Amino acid sequence: MEINKRTILWIVFSVSLVVLWNNWMVSNGKQSMFSATPPAKVATVANTAPAAGLPAAAGVPGTAAQPAFQGETITMTTDVMKVDIDTVGGVIKRLELLKFKDANDKTKNQVLFDVTSKGMYLAQTGLLSNVKDLTLPAKETGFIAKSGPRALDSANEIQLVLEAEQGGVKLTKTFTFKRGDYLIGMRHDVANVGATPVSPSLYLQLLHHGNKPEGESYFNSSYTGPTMYTPADHYQKLTFDTIEKKGHAEHATKADDGWVAISQHYFVSAFLPPANMPREIFTKKDGPNLYAIGTIMPLGIIAPGKSVTNDARLYSGPQDENKLAAIAPGLERVKDYGFLHIIAQPIFWVMDQIHNVLGNWGWTIIAFTILIKLLFFPLSAAGYKSMARIKVVTPKMQAIREKYKGDPAKMNQATMELYKTEKINPLGGCLPILVQMPVFIALYWVLQASAEMRGAPWIGWITDLTAPDPYYILPVLYAISMFITTKLNPAPADPMQAKMMLFMPLAFSVMFIFFPSGLVLYWVVNNILSIGQQWVITKKFEDAAAKK
Repeated sequence: MEINKRTILWIVFSVSLVVLWNNWMVSNGKQSMFSATPPAKVATVANTAPAAGLPAAAGVPGTAAQPAFQGETITMTTDVMKVDIDTVGGVIKRLELLKFKDANDKTKNQVLFDVTSKGMYLAQTGLLSNVKDLTLPAKETGFIAKSGPRALDSANEIQLVLEAEQGGVKLTKTFTFKRGDYLIGMRHDVANVGATPVSPSLYLQLLHHGNKPEGESYFNSSYTGPTMYTPADHYQKLTFDTIEKKGHAEHATKADDGWVAISQHYFVSAFLPPANMPREIFTKKDGPNLYAIGTIMPLGIIAPGKSVTNDARLYSGPQDENKLAAIAPGLERVKDYGFLHIIAQPIFWVMDQIHNVLGNWGWTIIAFTILIKLLFFPLSAAGYKSMARIKVVTPKMQAIREKYKGDPAKMNQATMELYKTEKINPLGGCLPILVQMPVFIALYWVLQASAEMRGAPWIGWITDLTAPDPYYILPVLYAISMFITTKLNPAPADPMQAKMMLFMPLAFSVMFIFFPSGLVLYWVVNNILSIGQQWVITKKFEDAAAKK
């Protein structure tokens, strides 16, 4: 039976796109195309049940009515962020990244923490009591702000100090902001100003609505939801949908180290408690379309007149892999590479080294594409040689079809004998494609997940490699390159199949209109290199056949 290698190539490519699409859906908490169970819908009824595995006395912080205290919003500004902190609870309620533009409106900056009609995204901290009816300073408590600079100006560091006293305990929150740094120091000084010992616990909590970030598209999306890391269980990616259905997610609940975070495309906010300190980890539903992940750390017994200090940190910024790896173990894992992380991470490392030399991510993509082609040159050459041999013997194959068109069995037998005589492996062009496919898919995730490339220009009209080509030039070049590739391949025997092969480049180029330009740039360069390699090999075989 004759096997057309181009058809197999298109099947492999199409299946790969289906796999990419399915993994994108699963990564975003949607139903897998291969699952018969539909995803649960978000309920509209609040569920305030405590997180599983937490002691009832601890009482995971829930939604409570605001007291009569008249708070104020204090804005702290550095060279990389502008942060609004509410003195009611000392809550970070808005965080604007000054070096990153909004995906939808380039006149605005990217905002992470915020309170809008869409929902809430907050960073909250406070104290919990193990004594019933004893209320300690928490996210509903009014804090008094000490005077001090609110902007970095010429300094390298600024601080905001908030103080509150309740239940015989004084809590002092100190927020520290540094130049060029997305890490916010969050020191909590807990002093017992009462007459009896207390045993409070400190909680750090991230509250987030269940919606996707605005500006996400089907072709340029990533995971949004709670993530965490512990030394024992390593990186865990949770979903809002699971919390909605169960009231909490399944994850590690106790650890001595690690972090909790809310991840989204290109950005992350992560609470980093002190190392080597026992803590409990919780996830829970905190209201309609509102979910929380956090950690609770017992502070021990504090005698009257004594105090304890807890130095936590909050990272809120881009998923810069190198910086995240240096901040805390496993934090770089929030950069979502999908199911091929083990291949994608080394690929990014190589690209990062190239970028350190070239200084431009567009040229880095081109250089990396050339490197990949060189790496797989022998495999690609084997596939192109197989196709070239088939193209050379196409007239003989056509003669066999005409001679045995009424007898399929003899036609297949004669075709296989021709393959044997001409030393053609009908599957010879498939193995190289299958071997390279995991690398291609991993590279897709690298290019679409890297905040390092967000807003990065290439040349001329390409001002953001993570955004679609505004003038569709790269998709058009891709369509042209695929048309040339089709012409270089052996012509299918079936006229309908031949028309389909000519239509496929147009279909994929239309799809690539919505893809990030960096991804399309990779495919264009890859196709151009493949055309050159295939043309040389095909010409060599055609010249050799002409001399016979």
